[in-house]
Amino acid sequence: MNIKDYQAVIFDMDGVLIDSEPLWKIAMQETFDEVGCPLTKKDFQKTVGLRIDEVIEFWYDQVGWEKYSTKEVENKIVQRMVQLIAKNGDPLPGVLDTLAFLRNKGLKIGLATSSYVVLIEAVLNALSIHDQFDETHSAENEAFGKPHPSVYLTVANRLNIDPLKCLVIEDSLNGIISGKAARMKVVCIPEKTHHPEPKLSLADWQFEDMSLFLKSIK
Repeated sequence: MNIKDYQAVIFDMDGVLIDSEPLWKIAMQETFDEVGCPLTKKDFQKTVGLRIDEVIEFWYDQVGWEKYSTKEVENKIVQRMVQLIAKNGDPLPGVLDTLAFLRNKGLKIGLATSSYVVLIEAVLNALSIHDQFDETHSAENEAFGKPHPSVYLTVANRLNIDPLKCLVIEDSLNGIISGKAARMKVVCIPEKTHHPEPKLSLADWQFEDMSLFLKSIK
């Protein structure tokens, strides 16, 4: 891999910048239990990479519950996530050094996530990395979430960079499909709490963590 082939690097957020997947499991498990829709860890595998509203709609269709609207469930999960990120927000290995390296090289840096804007703010505040990103964008503001490519294409457009000159860093299959559909090259750093997924080989490159990715581009 030659980083000089790219003009921008666009990061996913959950499982890439911050180890938030365990936090999502806590927030969702607590909330779904509360509303009468108990889920297992295996259940959560079915919705990895989807927007939270899409996750809730999926489980409402599959299981259903009473008393709470899907929007109320969504708000409960998001509010709990903000609390958990504030208390447990730490960058994953290599993240801070990679961002600093890319910034020093003069590349544009973007963030394209399925998480909502309020959670982007929570993560950037917890990691103190607001100033590292030229553009941040949530699929909350797109008609479709990942695996649709729109969130990545919007960031590329805002950065004024050709998608073919953008490198994506993802951790999930839906994210990889999203980046590839946007005609971008994709690095996959698999999220460690997920079951091994052979389909992640759809990515152009895989690394165990971002520190190893950084070594490969220095």
